[in-house]
Amino acid sequence: MRNIPKKLILFLVALAILLSGCASDAHPPREESPLPSTELTPSPPTEPIPSPSPSAEPLSPPVAEPQRPTLEDKVWQMMFITPQDLTGEKCTGDKELWAKALDEKPVGGIVFFSDNFPTEADVRAMMDAIYAAESGVFLGLDEEGGEVARLSYALGVTTKFKPMYEYQLKGSGVAYQNAYTIGTDISSFGFNMNFAPVADVWNNYWNTVIGYRSYATDAGRCAELVAAAVEGYHSAGVISVLKHFPGHGNTFEDSHYNTAYTKKSLEEMRNCEFLPFISGIEAGCEVVMLGHIIATDIDPENPATISSKVIQDILRGELGFEGLVITDAFTMAGLGEMTEAEAAVLALEAGCDMILAPGDPDAAVKAIVENVSEDRIEESYQRILSLKRNWGIIE
Repeated sequence: MRNIPKKLILFLVALAILLSGCASDAHPPREESPLPSTELTPSPPTEPIPSPSPSAEPLSPPVAEPQRPTLEDKVWQMMFITPQDLTGEKCTGDKELWAKALDEKPVGGIVFFSDNFPTEADVRAMMDAIYAAESGVFLGLDEEGGEVARLSYALGVTTKFKPMYEYQLKGSGVAYQNAYTIGTDISSFGFNMNFAPVADVWNNYWNTVIGYRSYATDAGRCAELVAAAVEGYHSAGVISVLKHFPGHGNTFEDSHYNTAYTKKSLEEMRNCEFLPFISGIEAGCEVVMLGHIIATDIDPENPATISSKVIQDILRGELGFEGLVITDAFTMAGLGEMTEAEAAVLALEAGCDMILAPGDPDAAVKAIVENVSEDRIEESYQRILSLKRNWGIIE
C-alpha cells in the first residue's frame, strides 16, 4: 500500500468532523431553560385606590389625560358648570361648538338641570356631542327620585320613584335596587355622576329643604339605606355623591334662599348627622357635597362650604375622608353677601376641590389663579384626575 501524504490525512479528518456536525443538525434541538424576562413590572401605588363595582363599565372609552396643562387649565378642572355657561346654549348637539367650548374652557364637570332637557332626542344629541369632544368630564345631575329628579321630571322617559323617605321601611335591598335603577336610567343617556344619595337625617319636622328627600328620620336606619344606595349607584356604573355635609335635615332655613344653621353640638352631630356620611364613605362613596350650612359648634362664622374646620378638621380629619369635596351650587343664596369669586377662593383655601354651578365661572377661575397657591391648586387637580382615572373617564 502506498504511503498517504500527511496533508491529505489531515484534510480527510477535518472533512469527517465537518460532516459529523452537519448530521447532528437533523436531530431536534434540546430544550433549554428560558431566560428571565427583561420587562419591568410597574410598582404598585403607595396607597390603594378604591375601585367601582366590578359590574360597572365605563360609559365610553377613556380619553387621554390633558398634556402639560397650564395653571388656568387646572383651575378650570375645578369648575362644575352648566351647558349654557359653556356653549351659550341650554341644549345643543353641535359637535363643533362643544369641541371649541371644552377646548377653551377645559372644565372638570358639567351639571345639568331640567331646562337642559327639552326632548329625549335633543338630550341624546347633546351627550353624543360632548363625548365626541373627548374632554373626559364628569357629567352630573340631581336624580334623587321623588320631586328632585331632573331627567325624569323633564322627559318622563325614565323610571318614576316616590321620595326616598317613602321606602324607608322596605329595607336596604330596596334602597339598593332603587339606586341601581336610577343609575341605569341616567347612565343610558351618558351621565356618569349623580348628586345622590341625600345623606341628611330628617329630624326637624319643620325642615322643608330636605324633608321627604331624606331616607329616614332615624339616623341608624338612614345610615344603612344610604350605604345601600351608594352600592346601587356604583353597580350601575355611576359615581355617587353624599350630600349635604355636615347635615341639612335639622335646619329651619332653606340654603337656596338663606344661610342655614345647625345648632346641634358636635357630639350630637357625631351621634346622628354624621352617621349616614360615615356609612356612605365606608360603602365606597368618593365624593361629598358640602351644604351652605353654618354648624355653630364647629365654626360659628363660616358656612361649611368655606370652612376649613368643617372640611379639614371634621370631614377629612375626624371622618378620614380622602375623596373629592364639592360645594353645593354657588347660585344659591346660602353663601351670604360675598361675591362668587371671593367665595370660590375661600372654598379652595378651606379644602374644597370643585365649585358647583358658579354664576360667573370666568371670574371664579381668575380669582383662584390670582389668589390661591399653586400647591393647593395642584392638590385638588390631582384628586380630580385620580377619580376620573378610577372610573375610566380618562386614561
